[in-house]
This record gives sequence, C-alpha cells and structure tokens, in this order.
Amino acid sequence: MPVPRIIVPAIAVALAAVSPCFAETAMHHAHGLFDVATKPIEQDKGEGSTLGRFSLDKVYHGALEATGKGEMLTVGTEVPGSAVYVATERVVGTLDGRKGAFALVHRGAMRGKDISLVIDIVPDSGSGELKGLTGRLVITVADGKHQYDLEYALPQ
Repeated sequence: MPVPRIIVPAIAVALAAVSPCFAETAMHHAHGLFDVATKPIEQDKGEGSTLGRFSLDKVYHGALEATGKGEMLTVGTEVPGSAVYVATERVVGTLDGRKGAFALVHRGAMRGKDISLVIDIVPDSGSGELKGLTGRLVITVADGKHQYDLEYALPQ
C-alpha cells in the first residue's frame, strides 16, 4: 500500500479546534514548512484490509526549527481513498526560540473526501524550556509542500 494514498490526502484538509482546556492560557501560533520521509517497516495484507507500519522522519522549518521521529500504524481497505492511521512522534529542537522536546499523537481517517485529522501534543511530554507545553498541530499540503500551524500554550 503506497504511503501517499494514506498520508497526503489525510493531512491535506486537517482542521481541528483547540480544546477548551487551553482557554485560560495565552495561545501562540507557530507556522512553517516541514519535510517528511516515510519508510515501510512491515505490511500484513489480509481479507478486506492491509495493516501497515512505517517510520517517520521530519524536519520542521520556521518558528519550529526541529526534527521529528516517529512510527505510524495504518489500515487501508480495498476501497480506494478509505484508510486510517495513528502515529506517535518525538519533536526535538526550538519553538519560537525555546529549546526542548515534546511528543505528538496523530489520529487520522479518510473515506473518500471525508477526512479528519487530529494531532495533539502529548500531555506532560514537554522538556527543557518547553516543559508544560500544550496544544494542537494542524497540517496542510499546498502545491506539494507540507505546512504546519501549531497553536500552543506554555505555563506563565
């Protein structure tokens, strides 16, 4: 199962509202581009679906200057354009000049043009100057370029 069929359409139309639990803290936005490489690790083709596992390697540019490393699990079906994925990713670098690391959890599903994608910062995963980081990442793909918008908050 080719990766772009699962990943690229799923991230192209990602729109998610920030959780109300962040409302009391001042929210910030970090925008930029990122490069992503996926490599298949394992596939299991069976009746009605294919299970896949992939490695993720990313390089973020812009307000988030960092590298991301993770793993993704996928399920593709025999129906073109129908698939889901979950992934975890550790991001290490600087966010608006603050050094540290944090983790992301991805949950995506697509059925034809009906697409949902939610990418949250894992609670309590921030380290260094990013300790206490909360927020949500939105990914879009325009003209073949991957873009991110990270809405985030840090403790005062």
